[in-house]
Amino acid sequence: MKKKVRFFRSVNFKIALTFILVLLVSIEIIGAYFIRGLERSTIDNFKTSMDTQAETLASTLGNHLGNQDDEDSGQQNDELQRVLDNSDSPDVLEMKVVDGKNNIRATTNVAERYTVGKKNDDPYIDDFSTKSLVAVDEESSNRVQINVQPIQTTGDTVGALYIRSDLEQQYEEINDIALIFITSSVIAVFISMIVAVLVARSITQPIGEMRQQALRIAKGDYSRKVQVKGNDELGELAATFNQLGERIEETQEAMESERNRLNSVLSHMTDGVVATDRRGKVITINEMALSLLNVERESAVNQSILTLFDMGEDYTLRKILENPEEILLERPSADKNLDNVLLRVDFSMIRRDSGFISGLVAVLHDVTEQEKTEQERRQFVSNVSHELRTPLTSTRSYIEALSEGAWKDEEIAPKFLNVTLNETDRMIRMINDLLSLSRMDSGNYQLQAEYINFKELVNFVLDRFDMMVDEQEKKYHIKRDFTKRELWVEVDTDRMIQVIDNLMNNAVKYSPDGGIITVRLVETHNNIILSITDQGLGIPPNDINKVFDRFYRVDKARARKQGGTGLGLAISKEVLKVHGGNIWVESREHVGSTFFVSLPYEPYEEDWWE
Repeated sequence: MKKKVRFFRSVNFKIALTFILVLLVSIEIIGAYFIRGLERSTIDNFKTSMDTQAETLASTLGNHLGNQDDEDSGQQNDELQRVLDNSDSPDVLEMKVVDGKNNIRATTNVAERYTVGKKNDDPYIDDFSTKSLVAVDEESSNRVQINVQPIQTTGDTVGALYIRSDLEQQYEEINDIALIFITSSVIAVFISMIVAVLVARSITQPIGEMRQQALRIAKGDYSRKVQVKGNDELGELAATFNQLGERIEETQEAMESERNRLNSVLSHMTDGVVATDRRGKVITINEMALSLLNVERESAVNQSILTLFDMGEDYTLRKILENPEEILLERPSADKNLDNVLLRVDFSMIRRDSGFISGLVAVLHDVTEQEKTEQERRQFVSNVSHELRTPLTSTRSYIEALSEGAWKDEEIAPKFLNVTLNETDRMIRMINDLLSLSRMDSGNYQLQAEYINFKELVNFVLDRFDMMVDEQEKKYHIKRDFTKRELWVEVDTDRMIQVIDNLMNNAVKYSPDGGIITVRLVETHNNIILSITDQGLGIPPNDINKVFDRFYRVDKARARKQGGTGLGLAISKEVLKVHGGNIWVESREHVGSTFFVSLPYEPYEEDWWE
């Protein structure tokens, strides 16, 4: 929202006010000096004029007043009066002549004509010395100029001339001039105010346009430009402001592009990224980090990274800053059926050019599978070592016994040799199985695939187990439940026989004496499903997902006693994976287990062979 600036707070008003104040101060200073000088000059000139007039008139009067013996007194007074009347001027209020006997001989004041011939009582003419002074008229209270000039004839003082002039009139004229000056100053100030506002507006208008442009730039609008109206400093500033807007727009576009690129990179990263400020508060977190930590963005942002990673008890922000080593975190999985997720967190500090630490970046790697693979590798090595050590130990014991003389006993020696041979065969089978798994893992195994009737293949394997039932210590019965349709599939015959053998051997091993083994073969739209069900003890729920692991046995002692290597189901799983199929198990404890084998199937058409 645009905020309107009041006129009295605007730069326009401040510039105009400054201009007017400077003008007023200048006029006041000039006026003070002018009026003071005018007053001094006018008064001094007036006094000088009156002094000169008094000297000149006194000299003239001396000629008439000095011949008073030759003429009678009345004629002489008339002559003196005539001289005064001729010398009278508007500035002179009164002039009078006093003779040496202090008698008034002539005066220009009509109201005082009766005093002619009488004694003078004016205190200013108490002696016949030259006087020039300013006094206040007692009647009008106005300022007057008093001049007393002695009248001399042939060096002798014969009287005095008294002149009282109007000095107040001079001050009034000065006041009139001052009034004219003040009036003209007021008019000049008013005109100057208008000019100042216009000049200030011409200065502030481009500034206002730049202010509007700055507000538009702040809102992200770079479409408009400031008009350049001249080549002065404001014009250059407007041009520079336009260039600044273009640079900001380019920088904003570059930053937006980088931000979008960064967001795209963060969104598509397979690792989680969490960025914090210098206080350890989360400011950025990508989708992978939210998924790995199993949190919502709203709850993660502005939360302490120590709280987010749930490691506040063992670590502090200072400790991480001082030693940003990698940390392993264990977090619950979003899927409750899966195990916890193991995360490796690598910390890195965000530093400015000055070296100031402004935040942290934490990169989260999901190492659950790596740790699981590493654990499986360690478990595999341990299992292989254990499985090989058992027959080797047994073989060594019997060989030592034979070497110590047991070979001489005709009853014991054959038994020892038979056990040694069986253990050796077991190790050979185990090594062959391991080699098969190794070839499958490395991808070097080549299928010898051919089209066969899968139902006949299953019957072939089951027939062999029917023939072996009399040779087994434990009796069992095989129940067949097959589809009537002929099922032709492309498989490696030897490997599929190995898979069915493994499943049947397990069913025989874990079935009770006289138990029934049910073998079903059905077809779906895209698959052949082979299932083998026994009536054994079943598999505990916790072990169902582990039975296809290498060397894993539900009943380790029983399986090892019966010569199993613990690799049969693992090999079966790898064989079916190579064929594009699948294997899984369903089991209930003390009821039995059912192993399912699924193979891709495309119904056979007669015209294939035509």
